[in-house]
Amino acid sequence: MPDTQRDRIPTAAKWARTVGYSRAIRIGSHVYVSGTAAVGPDGKIAHLGDPYLQAKRCLEIIVDALRDVGASPRHVVRTRMFVRKPEDWTEVGRAHGEVFGEALPATTMVCTGFIDPDMLVEIEAEAII
Repeated sequence: MPDTQRDRIPTAAKWARTVGYSRAIRIGSHVYVSGTAAVGPDGKIAHLGDPYLQAKRCLEIIVDALRDVGASPRHVVRTRMFVRKPEDWTEVGRAHGEVFGEALPATTMVCTGFIDPDMLVEIEAEAII
């Protein structure tokens, strides 16, 4: 099987070097966007205590990564949302619907913990162009 070209979008997340990952990778028509936290330009978690605004920030980063590899929200076929508190599901879901409401991707929402205590949500996405 021939080696397929990988287009990588780097991430500035503080833990990326230790973990060893990219923000997104495009292989052919497939795009994979890593789990994305609400990191602000200063490298810190943005919108402390607000699950809706944190989800919006995650989605902004995801949409930018999609754009960088020639995709858009309409190309997204799968998302995964991870939330710290079950009661935040409606706010995180509302933000997700505002971005992906027309694409209607397959999705999963899971309650879990995070590596940074200020994180309330993390979102990942997969697209086919």
